[in-house]
Parts: sequence; C-alpha cells; structure tokens
Amino acid sequence: MKIPGSRLFWLLLAATVLGAALSVLAVQWCRVNGWTDPDQHIHMCYSDFALLFSQRGLGEGLFPFVDDVPAEKVMEYPVLLTMVAGVLAQLVPGEGISEARILAFYDLNHVAVILCWIGVVLATAYSTAGWRRQDALLVALAPGIILSLSINWDMWAVFLGGLALLLWGRSHPVWAGVLIGLGAAMKLYPLFFLGAILVLCVRSGRLRSFVLTTAAAVVAWLAVNVPFMLLQFDQWATFYRFSSDRDVSFSSVWLFFGWLPLDGAGFSLLSNGLFLVCCLGIAYLTWAAPTRPRLAQICFLIVASFLLLGKVYSPQFVMWLIPLLVLARPRVRGYLVWQAAEVFHWVAVWMMSAKITSGGEFAGGTELIDWAYHLGILAHMATLIYLMVQVIREILDPSRDILRSEQGAPPQDLGATDPQDLGVTDPQDLGATDPLAGVTQGREDVFALPGLGRRTSVKLRW
Repeated sequence: MKIPGSRLFWLLLAATVLGAALSVLAVQWCRVNGWTDPDQHIHMCYSDFALLFSQRGLGEGLFPFVDDVPAEKVMEYPVLLTMVAGVLAQLVPGEGISEARILAFYDLNHVAVILCWIGVVLATAYSTAGWRRQDALLVALAPGIILSLSINWDMWAVFLGGLALLLWGRSHPVWAGVLIGLGAAMKLYPLFFLGAILVLCVRSGRLRSFVLTTAAAVVAWLAVNVPFMLLQFDQWATFYRFSSDRDVSFSSVWLFFGWLPLDGAGFSLLSNGLFLVCCLGIAYLTWAAPTRPRLAQICFLIVASFLLLGKVYSPQFVMWLIPLLVLARPRVRGYLVWQAAEVFHWVAVWMMSAKITSGGEFAGGTELIDWAYHLGILAHMATLIYLMVQVIREILDPSRDILRSEQGAPPQDLGATDPQDLGVTDPQDLGATDPLAGVTQGREDVFALPGLGRRTSVKLRW
C-alpha cells in the first residue's frame, strides 16, 4: 500500500523518535553512573563526547583552533567538527570539569545528532523513488545507528552528505558541492561522493556539472578551513598528521597483518594504494556496465571499499553506510544479516575494550573475548563484501535491481545492453530509474568502455 506523503513524513518521524529513545536507553547506565573505565566499556556506553569534554580543554572553556591549547589537548578532528564541539561546550552552564557539566555536554551533543538523524531519514526518503520512500524506515530504526549514534560526531557528516546527494538528485550541483565541502570539513566521508559524480558525469557527458560541484566543494571547504589554518595552523594540521601516522587499530583488516615491517605511515600508503585500485575498478565498472549505474550504487561501493581497507574501523562508521545501502540496495534480508553482523562486532569491540581497560581482569581474562573480537571483524567484513558483490551484480544485471525492475522499462527487458534494447525511445527515460541522476538524467552515454557488454565510445563532452 502506498503511503501518502504527509502520513509517510509522520511515520518516519515517529520511527526515528522511537530509535532515538532506544539510543538514549542504550547509554543510560553511563548517563546515571558516569563515563569511567572499564565500566563504560562493560556497559557498552562509551562516548567521545564525555571523554573529549574533559580531556581536550572544552570543559575548561578553551575553544579549539582559536585558543592556545596544550599539545596533549588539541582536538584531532577536522575544523567543522571541532567548531560544533566548541560551540556546544560554550552552552554548558557552569565552570570547570564536573560530572554534571560532562552530562550536560553529552546530552546536548546527543540531542544534536538525533536532529541530524531525523534529517538523514528524511533526506533518504526523498532521495529514492517515490514508491520506495518507506525504505527510509530502515534508516530510522537501524540497529547500527541506535547503538553507535552518540559515540562520536559522525552523524553530522552523514547528514551533510545525505543533503548533498538529495540536492544533486534535484539538479542543484553547486549546492550539492557546497554540502560536500562542508561535510568534508566535518569528516572526510562525503568527499567520496565526488568520485561517484565524476565517473557518472564522464559517462553521460556532463563534465561541466562535475567541475561546478567540485569547485563549490573546494570553495566551501576553504571558507571553513582557511581562517583556522591562518589562526592556529598546528592545531588545524593535527588531524591530517594523526590520520597519516596513527597505527593500525579498531577492527581494521590490517590487524591481521601486524607481522609486516610497516609503521603507521607505511600502512597508510598500502591502504590508500589498494583503495585507489578499488576506485579504478569501480570507475571501469561504471563506464563498462551495460546500463548506467545509479549514483547511490557507486557511492556505496566507494565508501565500503574505503572502510574495508582503512587503518581503523570504529563502531560508528557503520552509520556512513546505512543510508547509502538503503538507497543502493533496499533489500531487507541482506540488510538485516549485515546489521546482525555489525551488532555482534559492536558488542565484541566493547568486550575487548573492557578487557584491555581492566588490565585483563574482565571476565577473568578469558581468550573467548579475543576470539569473539576477531570473529566480529571477519563477520563485519564478510557481510559487507557480500553486499558489495550483490550491488555489482545488480549493476551488471539491472533486472535484479528493485528500483529498476519495478520501474521504467519492463523487467524482462532490463538485461539488455543498450537503451534502445530496453525500449527507451525518449532520452529522458534513460535516467528515470535513478532517483539521484540529477543533471545526468536523460543524457545519452558518450563515454563507455568494452568488456562488460557496453558498446565502446570514448567521446568526452563538456
């Protein structure tokens, strides 16, 4: 049954509020008893909000990237994220570091990320086909978001990235670029969308739109960053130095390769090199696929590749992928299997953290925790790779894609290799089955590579 727009809005809002209430319930032990080691790990309610308020000068009234901060108290995050933390810290009543002020700062940030979550749900609903907007319920009630929402500020970046995709889909490339630039100033995650936009613009002959979007993203990023680069360059550069030099940690695949004679910078080079190879493979897939892939599919593959190969996979990173998967492949069974694996990984991470922070005393120091932790990493990786494979299969065979098999061309014809073979006579129909096609909608392919069923064409159009 199709839900009218107004009813759908209130349903999504109610579902997200329910999810938000569950997210508060999940951290209630720490809200009552405080964030101390190892208890916050044992009760699985750790949050960077509480930790950084007391350890990064926020509780002492220091504003990051503005005030002079001791080296050990510098925020190791991009500019816009530190601005959010700094502004909210200024709203906390009182002075000094106390349990009451830590709780107030935590609650302010939790409310803020809940509001961002509501925005992400609505952006997801209006970024897909009208008859699939109920799929946003998977974002509103996602176990991965409920459990990890208040670990860090990632939901801010997910919100900005979601709005950027929505604006691109509504044919506003400049404003989409502005949101991508602001999102990259919060976390790097939205920056990967530019890669997806590039390969689709090349295929559809809309390079001008890509340049406009990228230019807008660069200007927005510079507008936020340059003042602080001039004011406190060392603090500003900390995030980039830290990202390059930090050791392998937090559920990364590279934990299994600790025997390699590499330091943090060496693993960064290896990780980034393999990620580049994946991006080249995704670009080839985009240009050689029989039917032009959907933007959400390419975004999902790029971000998933980055997370699989990164030096760190913090539990909250699952939030980066949930809206993208719902847009790319809204199939409930695969989604639930993946979320079950992520919940198992989430529990295993905190049990391992509890063991470490208790000096090995938690649960008698049993090795079962270590085995569960490594199994959680493998489960997270295996299910994510499975979803990537399924998305690739749907790109190569659009009859498997829900958004294309039930909309646009008849399902029995969608395996064809040419728009004319799909029964598409009007160029406007070409992008109709990609709700996020934006300015590429209806554009004929001008650049395509051989090998996957596409007729070769190497023209480039501005």
